[in-house]
Amino acid sequence: MTPFIDPNEIWDYINGFKNPSAERVLEVIDRALNKNRLTLEETAVLVNTTDPLLIEAIKDGARKLKEQVYGRRIVLFAPLYIGNYCTNNCAYCGFRATNKDQLRVTLNKEEIVKEVEILEDAGHKRLILVFGEHPQYNAEFIAESVCTVYGVKKGFGEIRRVNINAAPFDVEGFRTIKEAGIGTYQVFQETYHPETYLEVHQGGKKRDYDWRLTALDRAQEAGIDDVGIGTLLGLYDWRFEILGLVRHVNHFEAVYNVGPHTISFPRIKKASGYTIDQKYAVSDADFTKLVAILRLAVPYTGLILTAREPWHVRDEVLQFGVSQIDGGTNIEMKGYSNQKPEQNLNAEQFEINDNRSLQEVMTELIEKEYIPSFCTACYRLNRTGEHFMEFSVPGFIKRFCQPNAMLTLAEYLEDYASDEIKIKGYQLITDNLEHYPDDAFKDKLIERLDLIKKGQRDLYF
Repeated sequence: MTPFIDPNEIWDYINGFKNPSAERVLEVIDRALNKNRLTLEETAVLVNTTDPLLIEAIKDGARKLKEQVYGRRIVLFAPLYIGNYCTNNCAYCGFRATNKDQLRVTLNKEEIVKEVEILEDAGHKRLILVFGEHPQYNAEFIAESVCTVYGVKKGFGEIRRVNINAAPFDVEGFRTIKEAGIGTYQVFQETYHPETYLEVHQGGKKRDYDWRLTALDRAQEAGIDDVGIGTLLGLYDWRFEILGLVRHVNHFEAVYNVGPHTISFPRIKKASGYTIDQKYAVSDADFTKLVAILRLAVPYTGLILTAREPWHVRDEVLQFGVSQIDGGTNIEMKGYSNQKPEQNLNAEQFEINDNRSLQEVMTELIEKEYIPSFCTACYRLNRTGEHFMEFSVPGFIKRFCQPNAMLTLAEYLEDYASDEIKIKGYQLITDNLEHYPDDAFKDKLIERLDLIKKGQRDLYF
């Protein structure tokens, strides 16, 4: 629970491995394909690669690695914003305390239930609850909100995993939240560069760089071993931020013997009253490259891409890096029950660029032969933290997650899909069963798929 980022160390790696040879780049890719987490030096080699042919080699390597570890499944979730009061003054965020144009709302229990019912009616099983950083959103309030969400059952609908994106707490606060049965707890550093951090975080407790940086150490000490880290691309040089993320992974593995469950890497988007500074803007070309680098650098860590990005970008990075996306996203308070044709940035945190419904996202994934997954088995069987690594490192992610993904897809097809999507979805399942490598396991999977068609739910390995 002490700071572990040394900016000079990170820049020494970036500056020390400029213009890497093709031979060295290919060596690093080969090492990653053997499912080794990359060092800072090896990651610096890849971020400094500029030759177009070598960049394609990085992407090809990431594509192969993703297929080896994760198969063709894509995990789906939805964000649910609970409240946007905030005491921080983050220059890039519509929720910042000095933004007098932001419409402040906190959902009460009845309003949370209403939003969750709509999300369940769409087919969602996994949510992330998002809170502004404000005293009213204390650990007890977050825990109560989580329990409310878990208690909503409508038809076959239920939320089986609730993740959290909220303020950092002390150890006792994290313990309170853990007792509510949360999944992943996300705290993004936003930028790992201390000087830039102070420039953009102009007031509030979030201005304390070290408190933010050590937040998930306190979560680990409280028993929350399933955590998510992230950086907001565009605040500083993306090469520094990628090495900062890898350094954060190093820290977790050295101290807690487990890496983060997920990494997020959103790009800055428009927000209420905020004009984007283009000095460190990340191009689509650099963005797709850095996603491939992250996949090679951290083979067993989930990579999350949100609806901030337009579909054409999401479509590309799904191929070689991303394992989780949101669908049917609305980030306005009470937004799912009060759908509007256009975003109102004065009622939201930032601009999104993919506002398709969950059904549209499911259709797109199925047609591209991805297996959409709402699986929550690992979390509910306590396969998290170090125990998750015991399963994932030998390659069991693909063995367990692929059939569980098919089971949750079958649930969706039975309960929520149109006739057209149902036909396509079951054809996708059939195609995957034809090439399933384990006959004994395949028979068990077919048996459970038949049980789902007969009305049973929540079956998993």
